[in-house]
Amino acid sequence: MAENIHTPEQASRREWVGLCVLSIACLIYSMDLSVLFLAVPAIVADLDPSASQLLWINDIYGFMVAGFLVTMGTLGDRIGRRRVLLMGAFAFGVASAFAAFSNTPGQLILARALLGIAGATIAPSTLSLIVNLFKNEAERNRAISIWGTAFALGGLVGPLIGGILLQYFHWGSVFLINIPVMLLLLAVAPFLLPEYKNNDAGRLDLLSVVLSLATVLPIIYGFKHMAADGFQLAQVVYIGLG
Repeated sequence: MAENIHTPEQASRREWVGLCVLSIACLIYSMDLSVLFLAVPAIVADLDPSASQLLWINDIYGFMVAGFLVTMGTLGDRIGRRRVLLMGAFAFGVASAFAAFSNTPGQLILARALLGIAGATIAPSTLSLIVNLFKNEAERNRAISIWGTAFALGGLVGPLIGGILLQYFHWGSVFLINIPVMLLLLAVAPFLLPEYKNNDAGRLDLLSVVLSLATVLPIIYGFKHMAADGFQLAQVVYIGLG
């Protein structure tokens, strides 16, 4: 007797359009890891940061993303992945505007840190939403491949897009390009992306976030200042604390 084989339903145009929006958001998140590479001379001329401040401007985004990534994924499981994505998109847009109009190195470092926290909501939320959107395994694998390509492409095109913008505009433009994409995501996500939660989601381990940042940041701080200012006892203390 032949068994009935259940074939998951194929995705409609709505799911594929949703994938495009999620992939573009992921590309922007990834692009911010490298978009400042060519903007450094303009930032130095305008804000006059120290060598260590310039290193923090470049690197703090990635450190904050890494520190909050797992926690934001768990938060999405608990309160809703679409909700966390929309909250992160709003925060990412606001932090981008803050970064674009920063007047001091300290303001830009803070803005980049806030961008990193907001960016940590995008990668896990977009990927988990894609997994839930596509029921058919073959389509799901194809969708994840497209998402992964967008992520990789963001890091590659970041310097290129940054260079084109710097040719004609102020260095803050490399952050302002984030805002239209986040506005698009906020406008269409409620209509294209259903909400998903995980009833078995784990608890929010905020202590682990604090410990991971308290481990990494003092060590990086010590080495950065050692590279900029030479060997000093205070830097060894920071590294030892980390």
